[in-house]
Amino acid sequence: MSSKPQRPGVADQTLQRAALALQMQRLDEAERLAAAVFRANRGNLAAAALLGRVLMLQNRFDEAIAPLQKAARRGDDPAAETLLAAAFAATGRGDDALGLLRQAIARRPAFPPAFLEYAGQLTSDGRIDEAIAVLEQGFALAPGIIELQLRLATLYIGRNERAQARTMLQQAAAAAPARHDVVAELARVMVLDGDCAAAVDVFRRALALRPDDATTRANLGVCLMEMGERTAGETSVREAARGRPDMMCRAIMSLAASSHGRFFLRPSAAAKFLAG
Repeated sequence: MSSKPQRPGVADQTLQRAALALQMQRLDEAERLAAAVFRANRGNLAAAALLGRVLMLQNRFDEAIAPLQKAARRGDDPAAETLLAAAFAATGRGDDALGLLRQAIARRPAFPPAFLEYAGQLTSDGRIDEAIAVLEQGFALAPGIIELQLRLATLYIGRNERAQARTMLQQAAAAAPARHDVVAELARVMVLDGDCAAAVDVFRRALALRPDDATTRANLGVCLMEMGERTAGETSVREAARGRPDMMCRAIMSLAASSHGRFFLRPSAAAKFLAG
């Protein structure tokens, strides 16, 4: 393909087509269009960022680094810095990634994905307290971002700070009642608090949003059994496992987890029961 610079209007139109292709998950087309603009004009930062993003979605992290470095080089784009940090982390350059993310979260206005990426990398390193501190900082700067609330609440649960987690998830669920992941996580913390009656209603809300969520359906079954509704609970666990071989172990554990559940000595007996 020719490296002759494209006219600004043509380049913009091509990038719009690339962005649409990316949105439609046509990654080959998005890569081809973004790469054409980038080759024609190495200074086109939008093309560099889009190309890097498409390459990352194809797990071609090494190839993504060069265009993302170009996009991040101007020094004031936290989106490009965050993508580049993710590419660095994926290629084993963890220190470079964390340094770049510290820079990205210092930008103002705050860029929430940078806080999420930074916290995720810290969590992967086992640095939970630091990850929580990063998310708390991000949430203070951008209190309306549901993803920050959800990630922070999940880490609170892991640190056994369930009261804080439950309050945060209740606020998030009120603000975004259609977010299945938030509603399901709220139900989970209710179970950990021993509040199965409340959790049942919330699990049912989560299933209304995503009926095919087998894990939530199994969790609902455990709650029902804990409340003494053994038949309904077992039915829910069976439904979770039906047609899902990957859920068999989870379903067996669900049946055994409840004080009113069942324990099977042989996997074949459990499989027969779940198929009944």
